[in-house]
Amino acid sequence: MTTSTLTLGRARIGYELRGYFRQAESVFFTFLFPIVMLALFSVAFSASPDIHAGRGTPGVDFATYYLPGLVATGWLLSGTQALGVDIAQERSDGTLKRLGGTPLPVLSYFIGKIGMVVVTAAIQTALLLAVASLVFGVDLPDTADRWGRFVGIALLGVATSCVLGIAISALPREGRRATATIVPVVLVLQFISGVYLPFMQLPTWLQNVASVFPLRWMASGMRSVFLPSSFDAGEPSGSWQLGLGTLVLVAWFVVGLVACALTFRWNRRDA
Repeated sequence: MTTSTLTLGRARIGYELRGYFRQAESVFFTFLFPIVMLALFSVAFSASPDIHAGRGTPGVDFATYYLPGLVATGWLLSGTQALGVDIAQERSDGTLKRLGGTPLPVLSYFIGKIGMVVVTAAIQTALLLAVASLVFGVDLPDTADRWGRFVGIALLGVATSCVLGIAISALPREGRRATATIVPVVLVLQFISGVYLPFMQLPTWLQNVASVFPLRWMASGMRSVFLPSSFDAGEPSGSWQLGLGTLVLVAWFVVGLVACALTFRWNRRDA
């Protein structure tokens, strides 16, 4: 990797960020969506009793219970959904073809896209935690061990979401179909991965399907950070299974890298 590649990549990050925040639909459906959902769940269930992992265990309110899954969802939205739709549209409208005719290295282009995701995901997560704590009174982790776990899962989760976003951008054959192709996939994963519904309430076969995909492990990893230790009883194995979750995320990261290398082209496949 040359100095010029890194320099162009850093410049692309600024360019991508400006373009991202100029698109109202992207800002709402990826950047603000988890915050809006947290507010809706918190207000809707504000009068409901606390959720308990079992009799005699400490309980949490709905804002605390939903926060971990929404943190993980934010990373998937910023990485997989936003990148997938954005790159598919750029391929369709000829932007990638024009960039391919310039001296811009592919690696610099990816640095710009991934850098944009890292920055927006970090800001989004910080805002989500601030709203949860300051507005809805959620107690954030108070130990270095939990924050270290948070950072590790965040880095791996965002990296995996980015490469999968680049890979999935090859699916829509037209930019106008990108949203209709990618968003439903991401939405289904949210419902089967324990984000909006307690994971153990899903049928066993659906739990098994969800466990193949990364969001289920990102969400359970975040639950291990934000929920009391007793809530591990609400996981299928009665534990957080952080080691297995890490292996699944690493596997998807590798699969995403291979798919990116095989499918990414400056031109459309039918061009």
